[in-house]
Amino acid sequence: MKERIHVALIGNPNTGKTSLFNQLTGLNQKVGNYPGVTVDKKEGVCKLPNDTTATITDLPGTYSINPTSADESIVLTSLINEEKPDVVLVVADVENLKRNLLLFTQIQDLEVPTLLVINMADQMKSKGISIDVELLKKELKTEVVLISARKNSEINKVKEKIAVLSKLKEQQPLCAISHKIDAEYFEELRKVSPNYSLYELWLMVTQNHFPEGISAKEKERILELQTDVSRVKRNQHKETIYRYQAINNVLKSVYSVDKTKATDVRSRLDKIFTHKIFGYVIFFGLLLLIFQSIFDWASTPMDFIDGLFADIAEFTKAQLPAGMFTDLLTDGVIPGIGGVVIFIPQIAILFLFIAILEETGYMSRVVFLMDKIMRRFGMSGKSVIPLISGTACAIPAIMATRTISSWKERLITILVTPFTTCSARLPVYAILIALIIPDTKLFGFLSLQGVTLLGLYVLGFAAAIISAYILHKTLKIKNKSFFVVEMPNYKVPSVKNVLFDVIEKTKAFVFGAGKIILAISIILWFLASHGPESFKNAEKNVVENVNNQELSEEELSKKVASAKLEKSYIGIAGKTIEPVVKPLGYDWKIGIGLISSFAAREVFIGTLATIYSVEDDSEDATTIKQKMASEINPETGKKRFDFATGISLLLFYAFAMQCMATLAIVKRETKSWKWPIIQLVSMGILAYLSAFAAYQILS
Repeated sequence: MKERIHVALIGNPNTGKTSLFNQLTGLNQKVGNYPGVTVDKKEGVCKLPNDTTATITDLPGTYSINPTSADESIVLTSLINEEKPDVVLVVADVENLKRNLLLFTQIQDLEVPTLLVINMADQMKSKGISIDVELLKKELKTEVVLISARKNSEINKVKEKIAVLSKLKEQQPLCAISHKIDAEYFEELRKVSPNYSLYELWLMVTQNHFPEGISAKEKERILELQTDVSRVKRNQHKETIYRYQAINNVLKSVYSVDKTKATDVRSRLDKIFTHKIFGYVIFFGLLLLIFQSIFDWASTPMDFIDGLFADIAEFTKAQLPAGMFTDLLTDGVIPGIGGVVIFIPQIAILFLFIAILEETGYMSRVVFLMDKIMRRFGMSGKSVIPLISGTACAIPAIMATRTISSWKERLITILVTPFTTCSARLPVYAILIALIIPDTKLFGFLSLQGVTLLGLYVLGFAAAIISAYILHKTLKIKNKSFFVVEMPNYKVPSVKNVLFDVIEKTKAFVFGAGKIILAISIILWFLASHGPESFKNAEKNVVENVNNQELSEEELSKKVASAKLEKSYIGIAGKTIEPVVKPLGYDWKIGIGLISSFAAREVFIGTLATIYSVEDDSEDATTIKQKMASEINPETGKKRFDFATGISLLLFYAFAMQCMATLAIVKRETKSWKWPIIQLVSMGILAYLSAFAAYQILS
């Protein structure tokens, strides 16, 4: 017996596959990418009853092995490569068993040991469904387990069956397509190679996808069998009909639905959530609730974290001897880390709400609701998924466009998705709103800061829609598409699933952004703490200046620190670009923040934290928020981050493409540098002009 076996978890979308994956693996999970493909894959470890360890791979949801998108092609690749899984778990939904079994019969014909897991058993009574599991096992010639992943019911039984199936070498096929469809053709196909099952060879013909180990002679013979295109298409059609005939024959004796017992809660809720008026009102109300919560719930923990890192910096400076290493820690590393950690509460709250909306099945209703609107602007209802998931991060959102069949609709969605306010913008928005918008209530209960944040999200979405319309009218690409979306059942969210999702995405933000921010903070500290000859003479010039003779020791220290910063490498760079950003209301320090945040938008706060920490050499423990609030514009004598400058910055970050990683993904998805360059330039011009207009009008 193997010490470790490989198990593939496969199923249609919305069958509870993720819930089962979480129950089997717990926290023993990791997220990576499939080799050569930027598509997330989740792997987890599961201990089986016979002391075997199973590595479980959660494959993308698919309706069949015949892929229609990049995500679904991963399933085909995983099943017919040289390293096949030892066991395949096919997860089916108890209410849609007939449709789910199409995928099951295809996988079973690959002759890999297959376990059918029928999920959502807890809903059988309310739906009036009954299943003869023992007879179903006999008819399908495989193991079948009835479970409720959400309620952790029969999960141990699934583990037991995996252990049993791992001892088998192959699975007996259910449909055996050869003699039922086109005996002569499939007999020729069988002669191609004894190294592959008949259905694997058939998939090579229909999908033009070959395992790495196939010989040149075998591949040549497959290509010959592809030449009779009409015969191949006809046999594909016959295969689907035959499979459903076999499925119907099985189900008529083992599966029944008593419609008199079934409750119709779903249709009643759909009438409300997809209503042409109330549906939009409810959706907008939910968004308002989310952004109110981001400010109201997160303010206390954020203030605590902000103060904590200021205290840590002060304590470190007091305990360690003065020198470069201490300065690096207190002015570079600690403010850099604090610039990430402070936003964990807000990021976690945002991900919490998104996870709950996805778990309940509400997101599919939003997709359906928005389809009519999206089509007017050159997109489809499926474009809503990338636009909404873009509130977490534009990178997976752009990859999610692979489910859109029309290239024009997909390209437009890719180009406009970065307008959606992502979690990287949230730290910038949060601190600027806190600085320029008073913490007051509208109508006694609405937070003005929360409404402002919602307004920025709406602004980003509006920019995406308007840009999509312009692209729709200007792009000369032929467009044919149809819209199909599945409405899953409404569910009470699984606490475990929601918790996993929030932890996983928050962790990805912290470690992904944290590495960039920390690295840039250290680089910025070095550039701000070193300089040419003028930097070395800065202190001497300030001290010897007669105008500074009557300054107190603290005032003199601050003036020295400020002078050294201006003469440092980063100060020289900032002064060079200041003429470009000054019309927007920014000084050279903000300009440096804009440039450094091109690596990642959230770096802006970390950059200012580092610059202000280097400039303020006093012993007082002040937070980044306090430092930004106390920053003075020497030309006006007023606060640097006043209302006009704050609004200008908010608009700049609402529209600018400040993310190298997103540009790289756009290049990869469009297979050209043309589109990311157009994206970068057009969004940059829009951001600059909007920020310029806002500052000039408001100041």
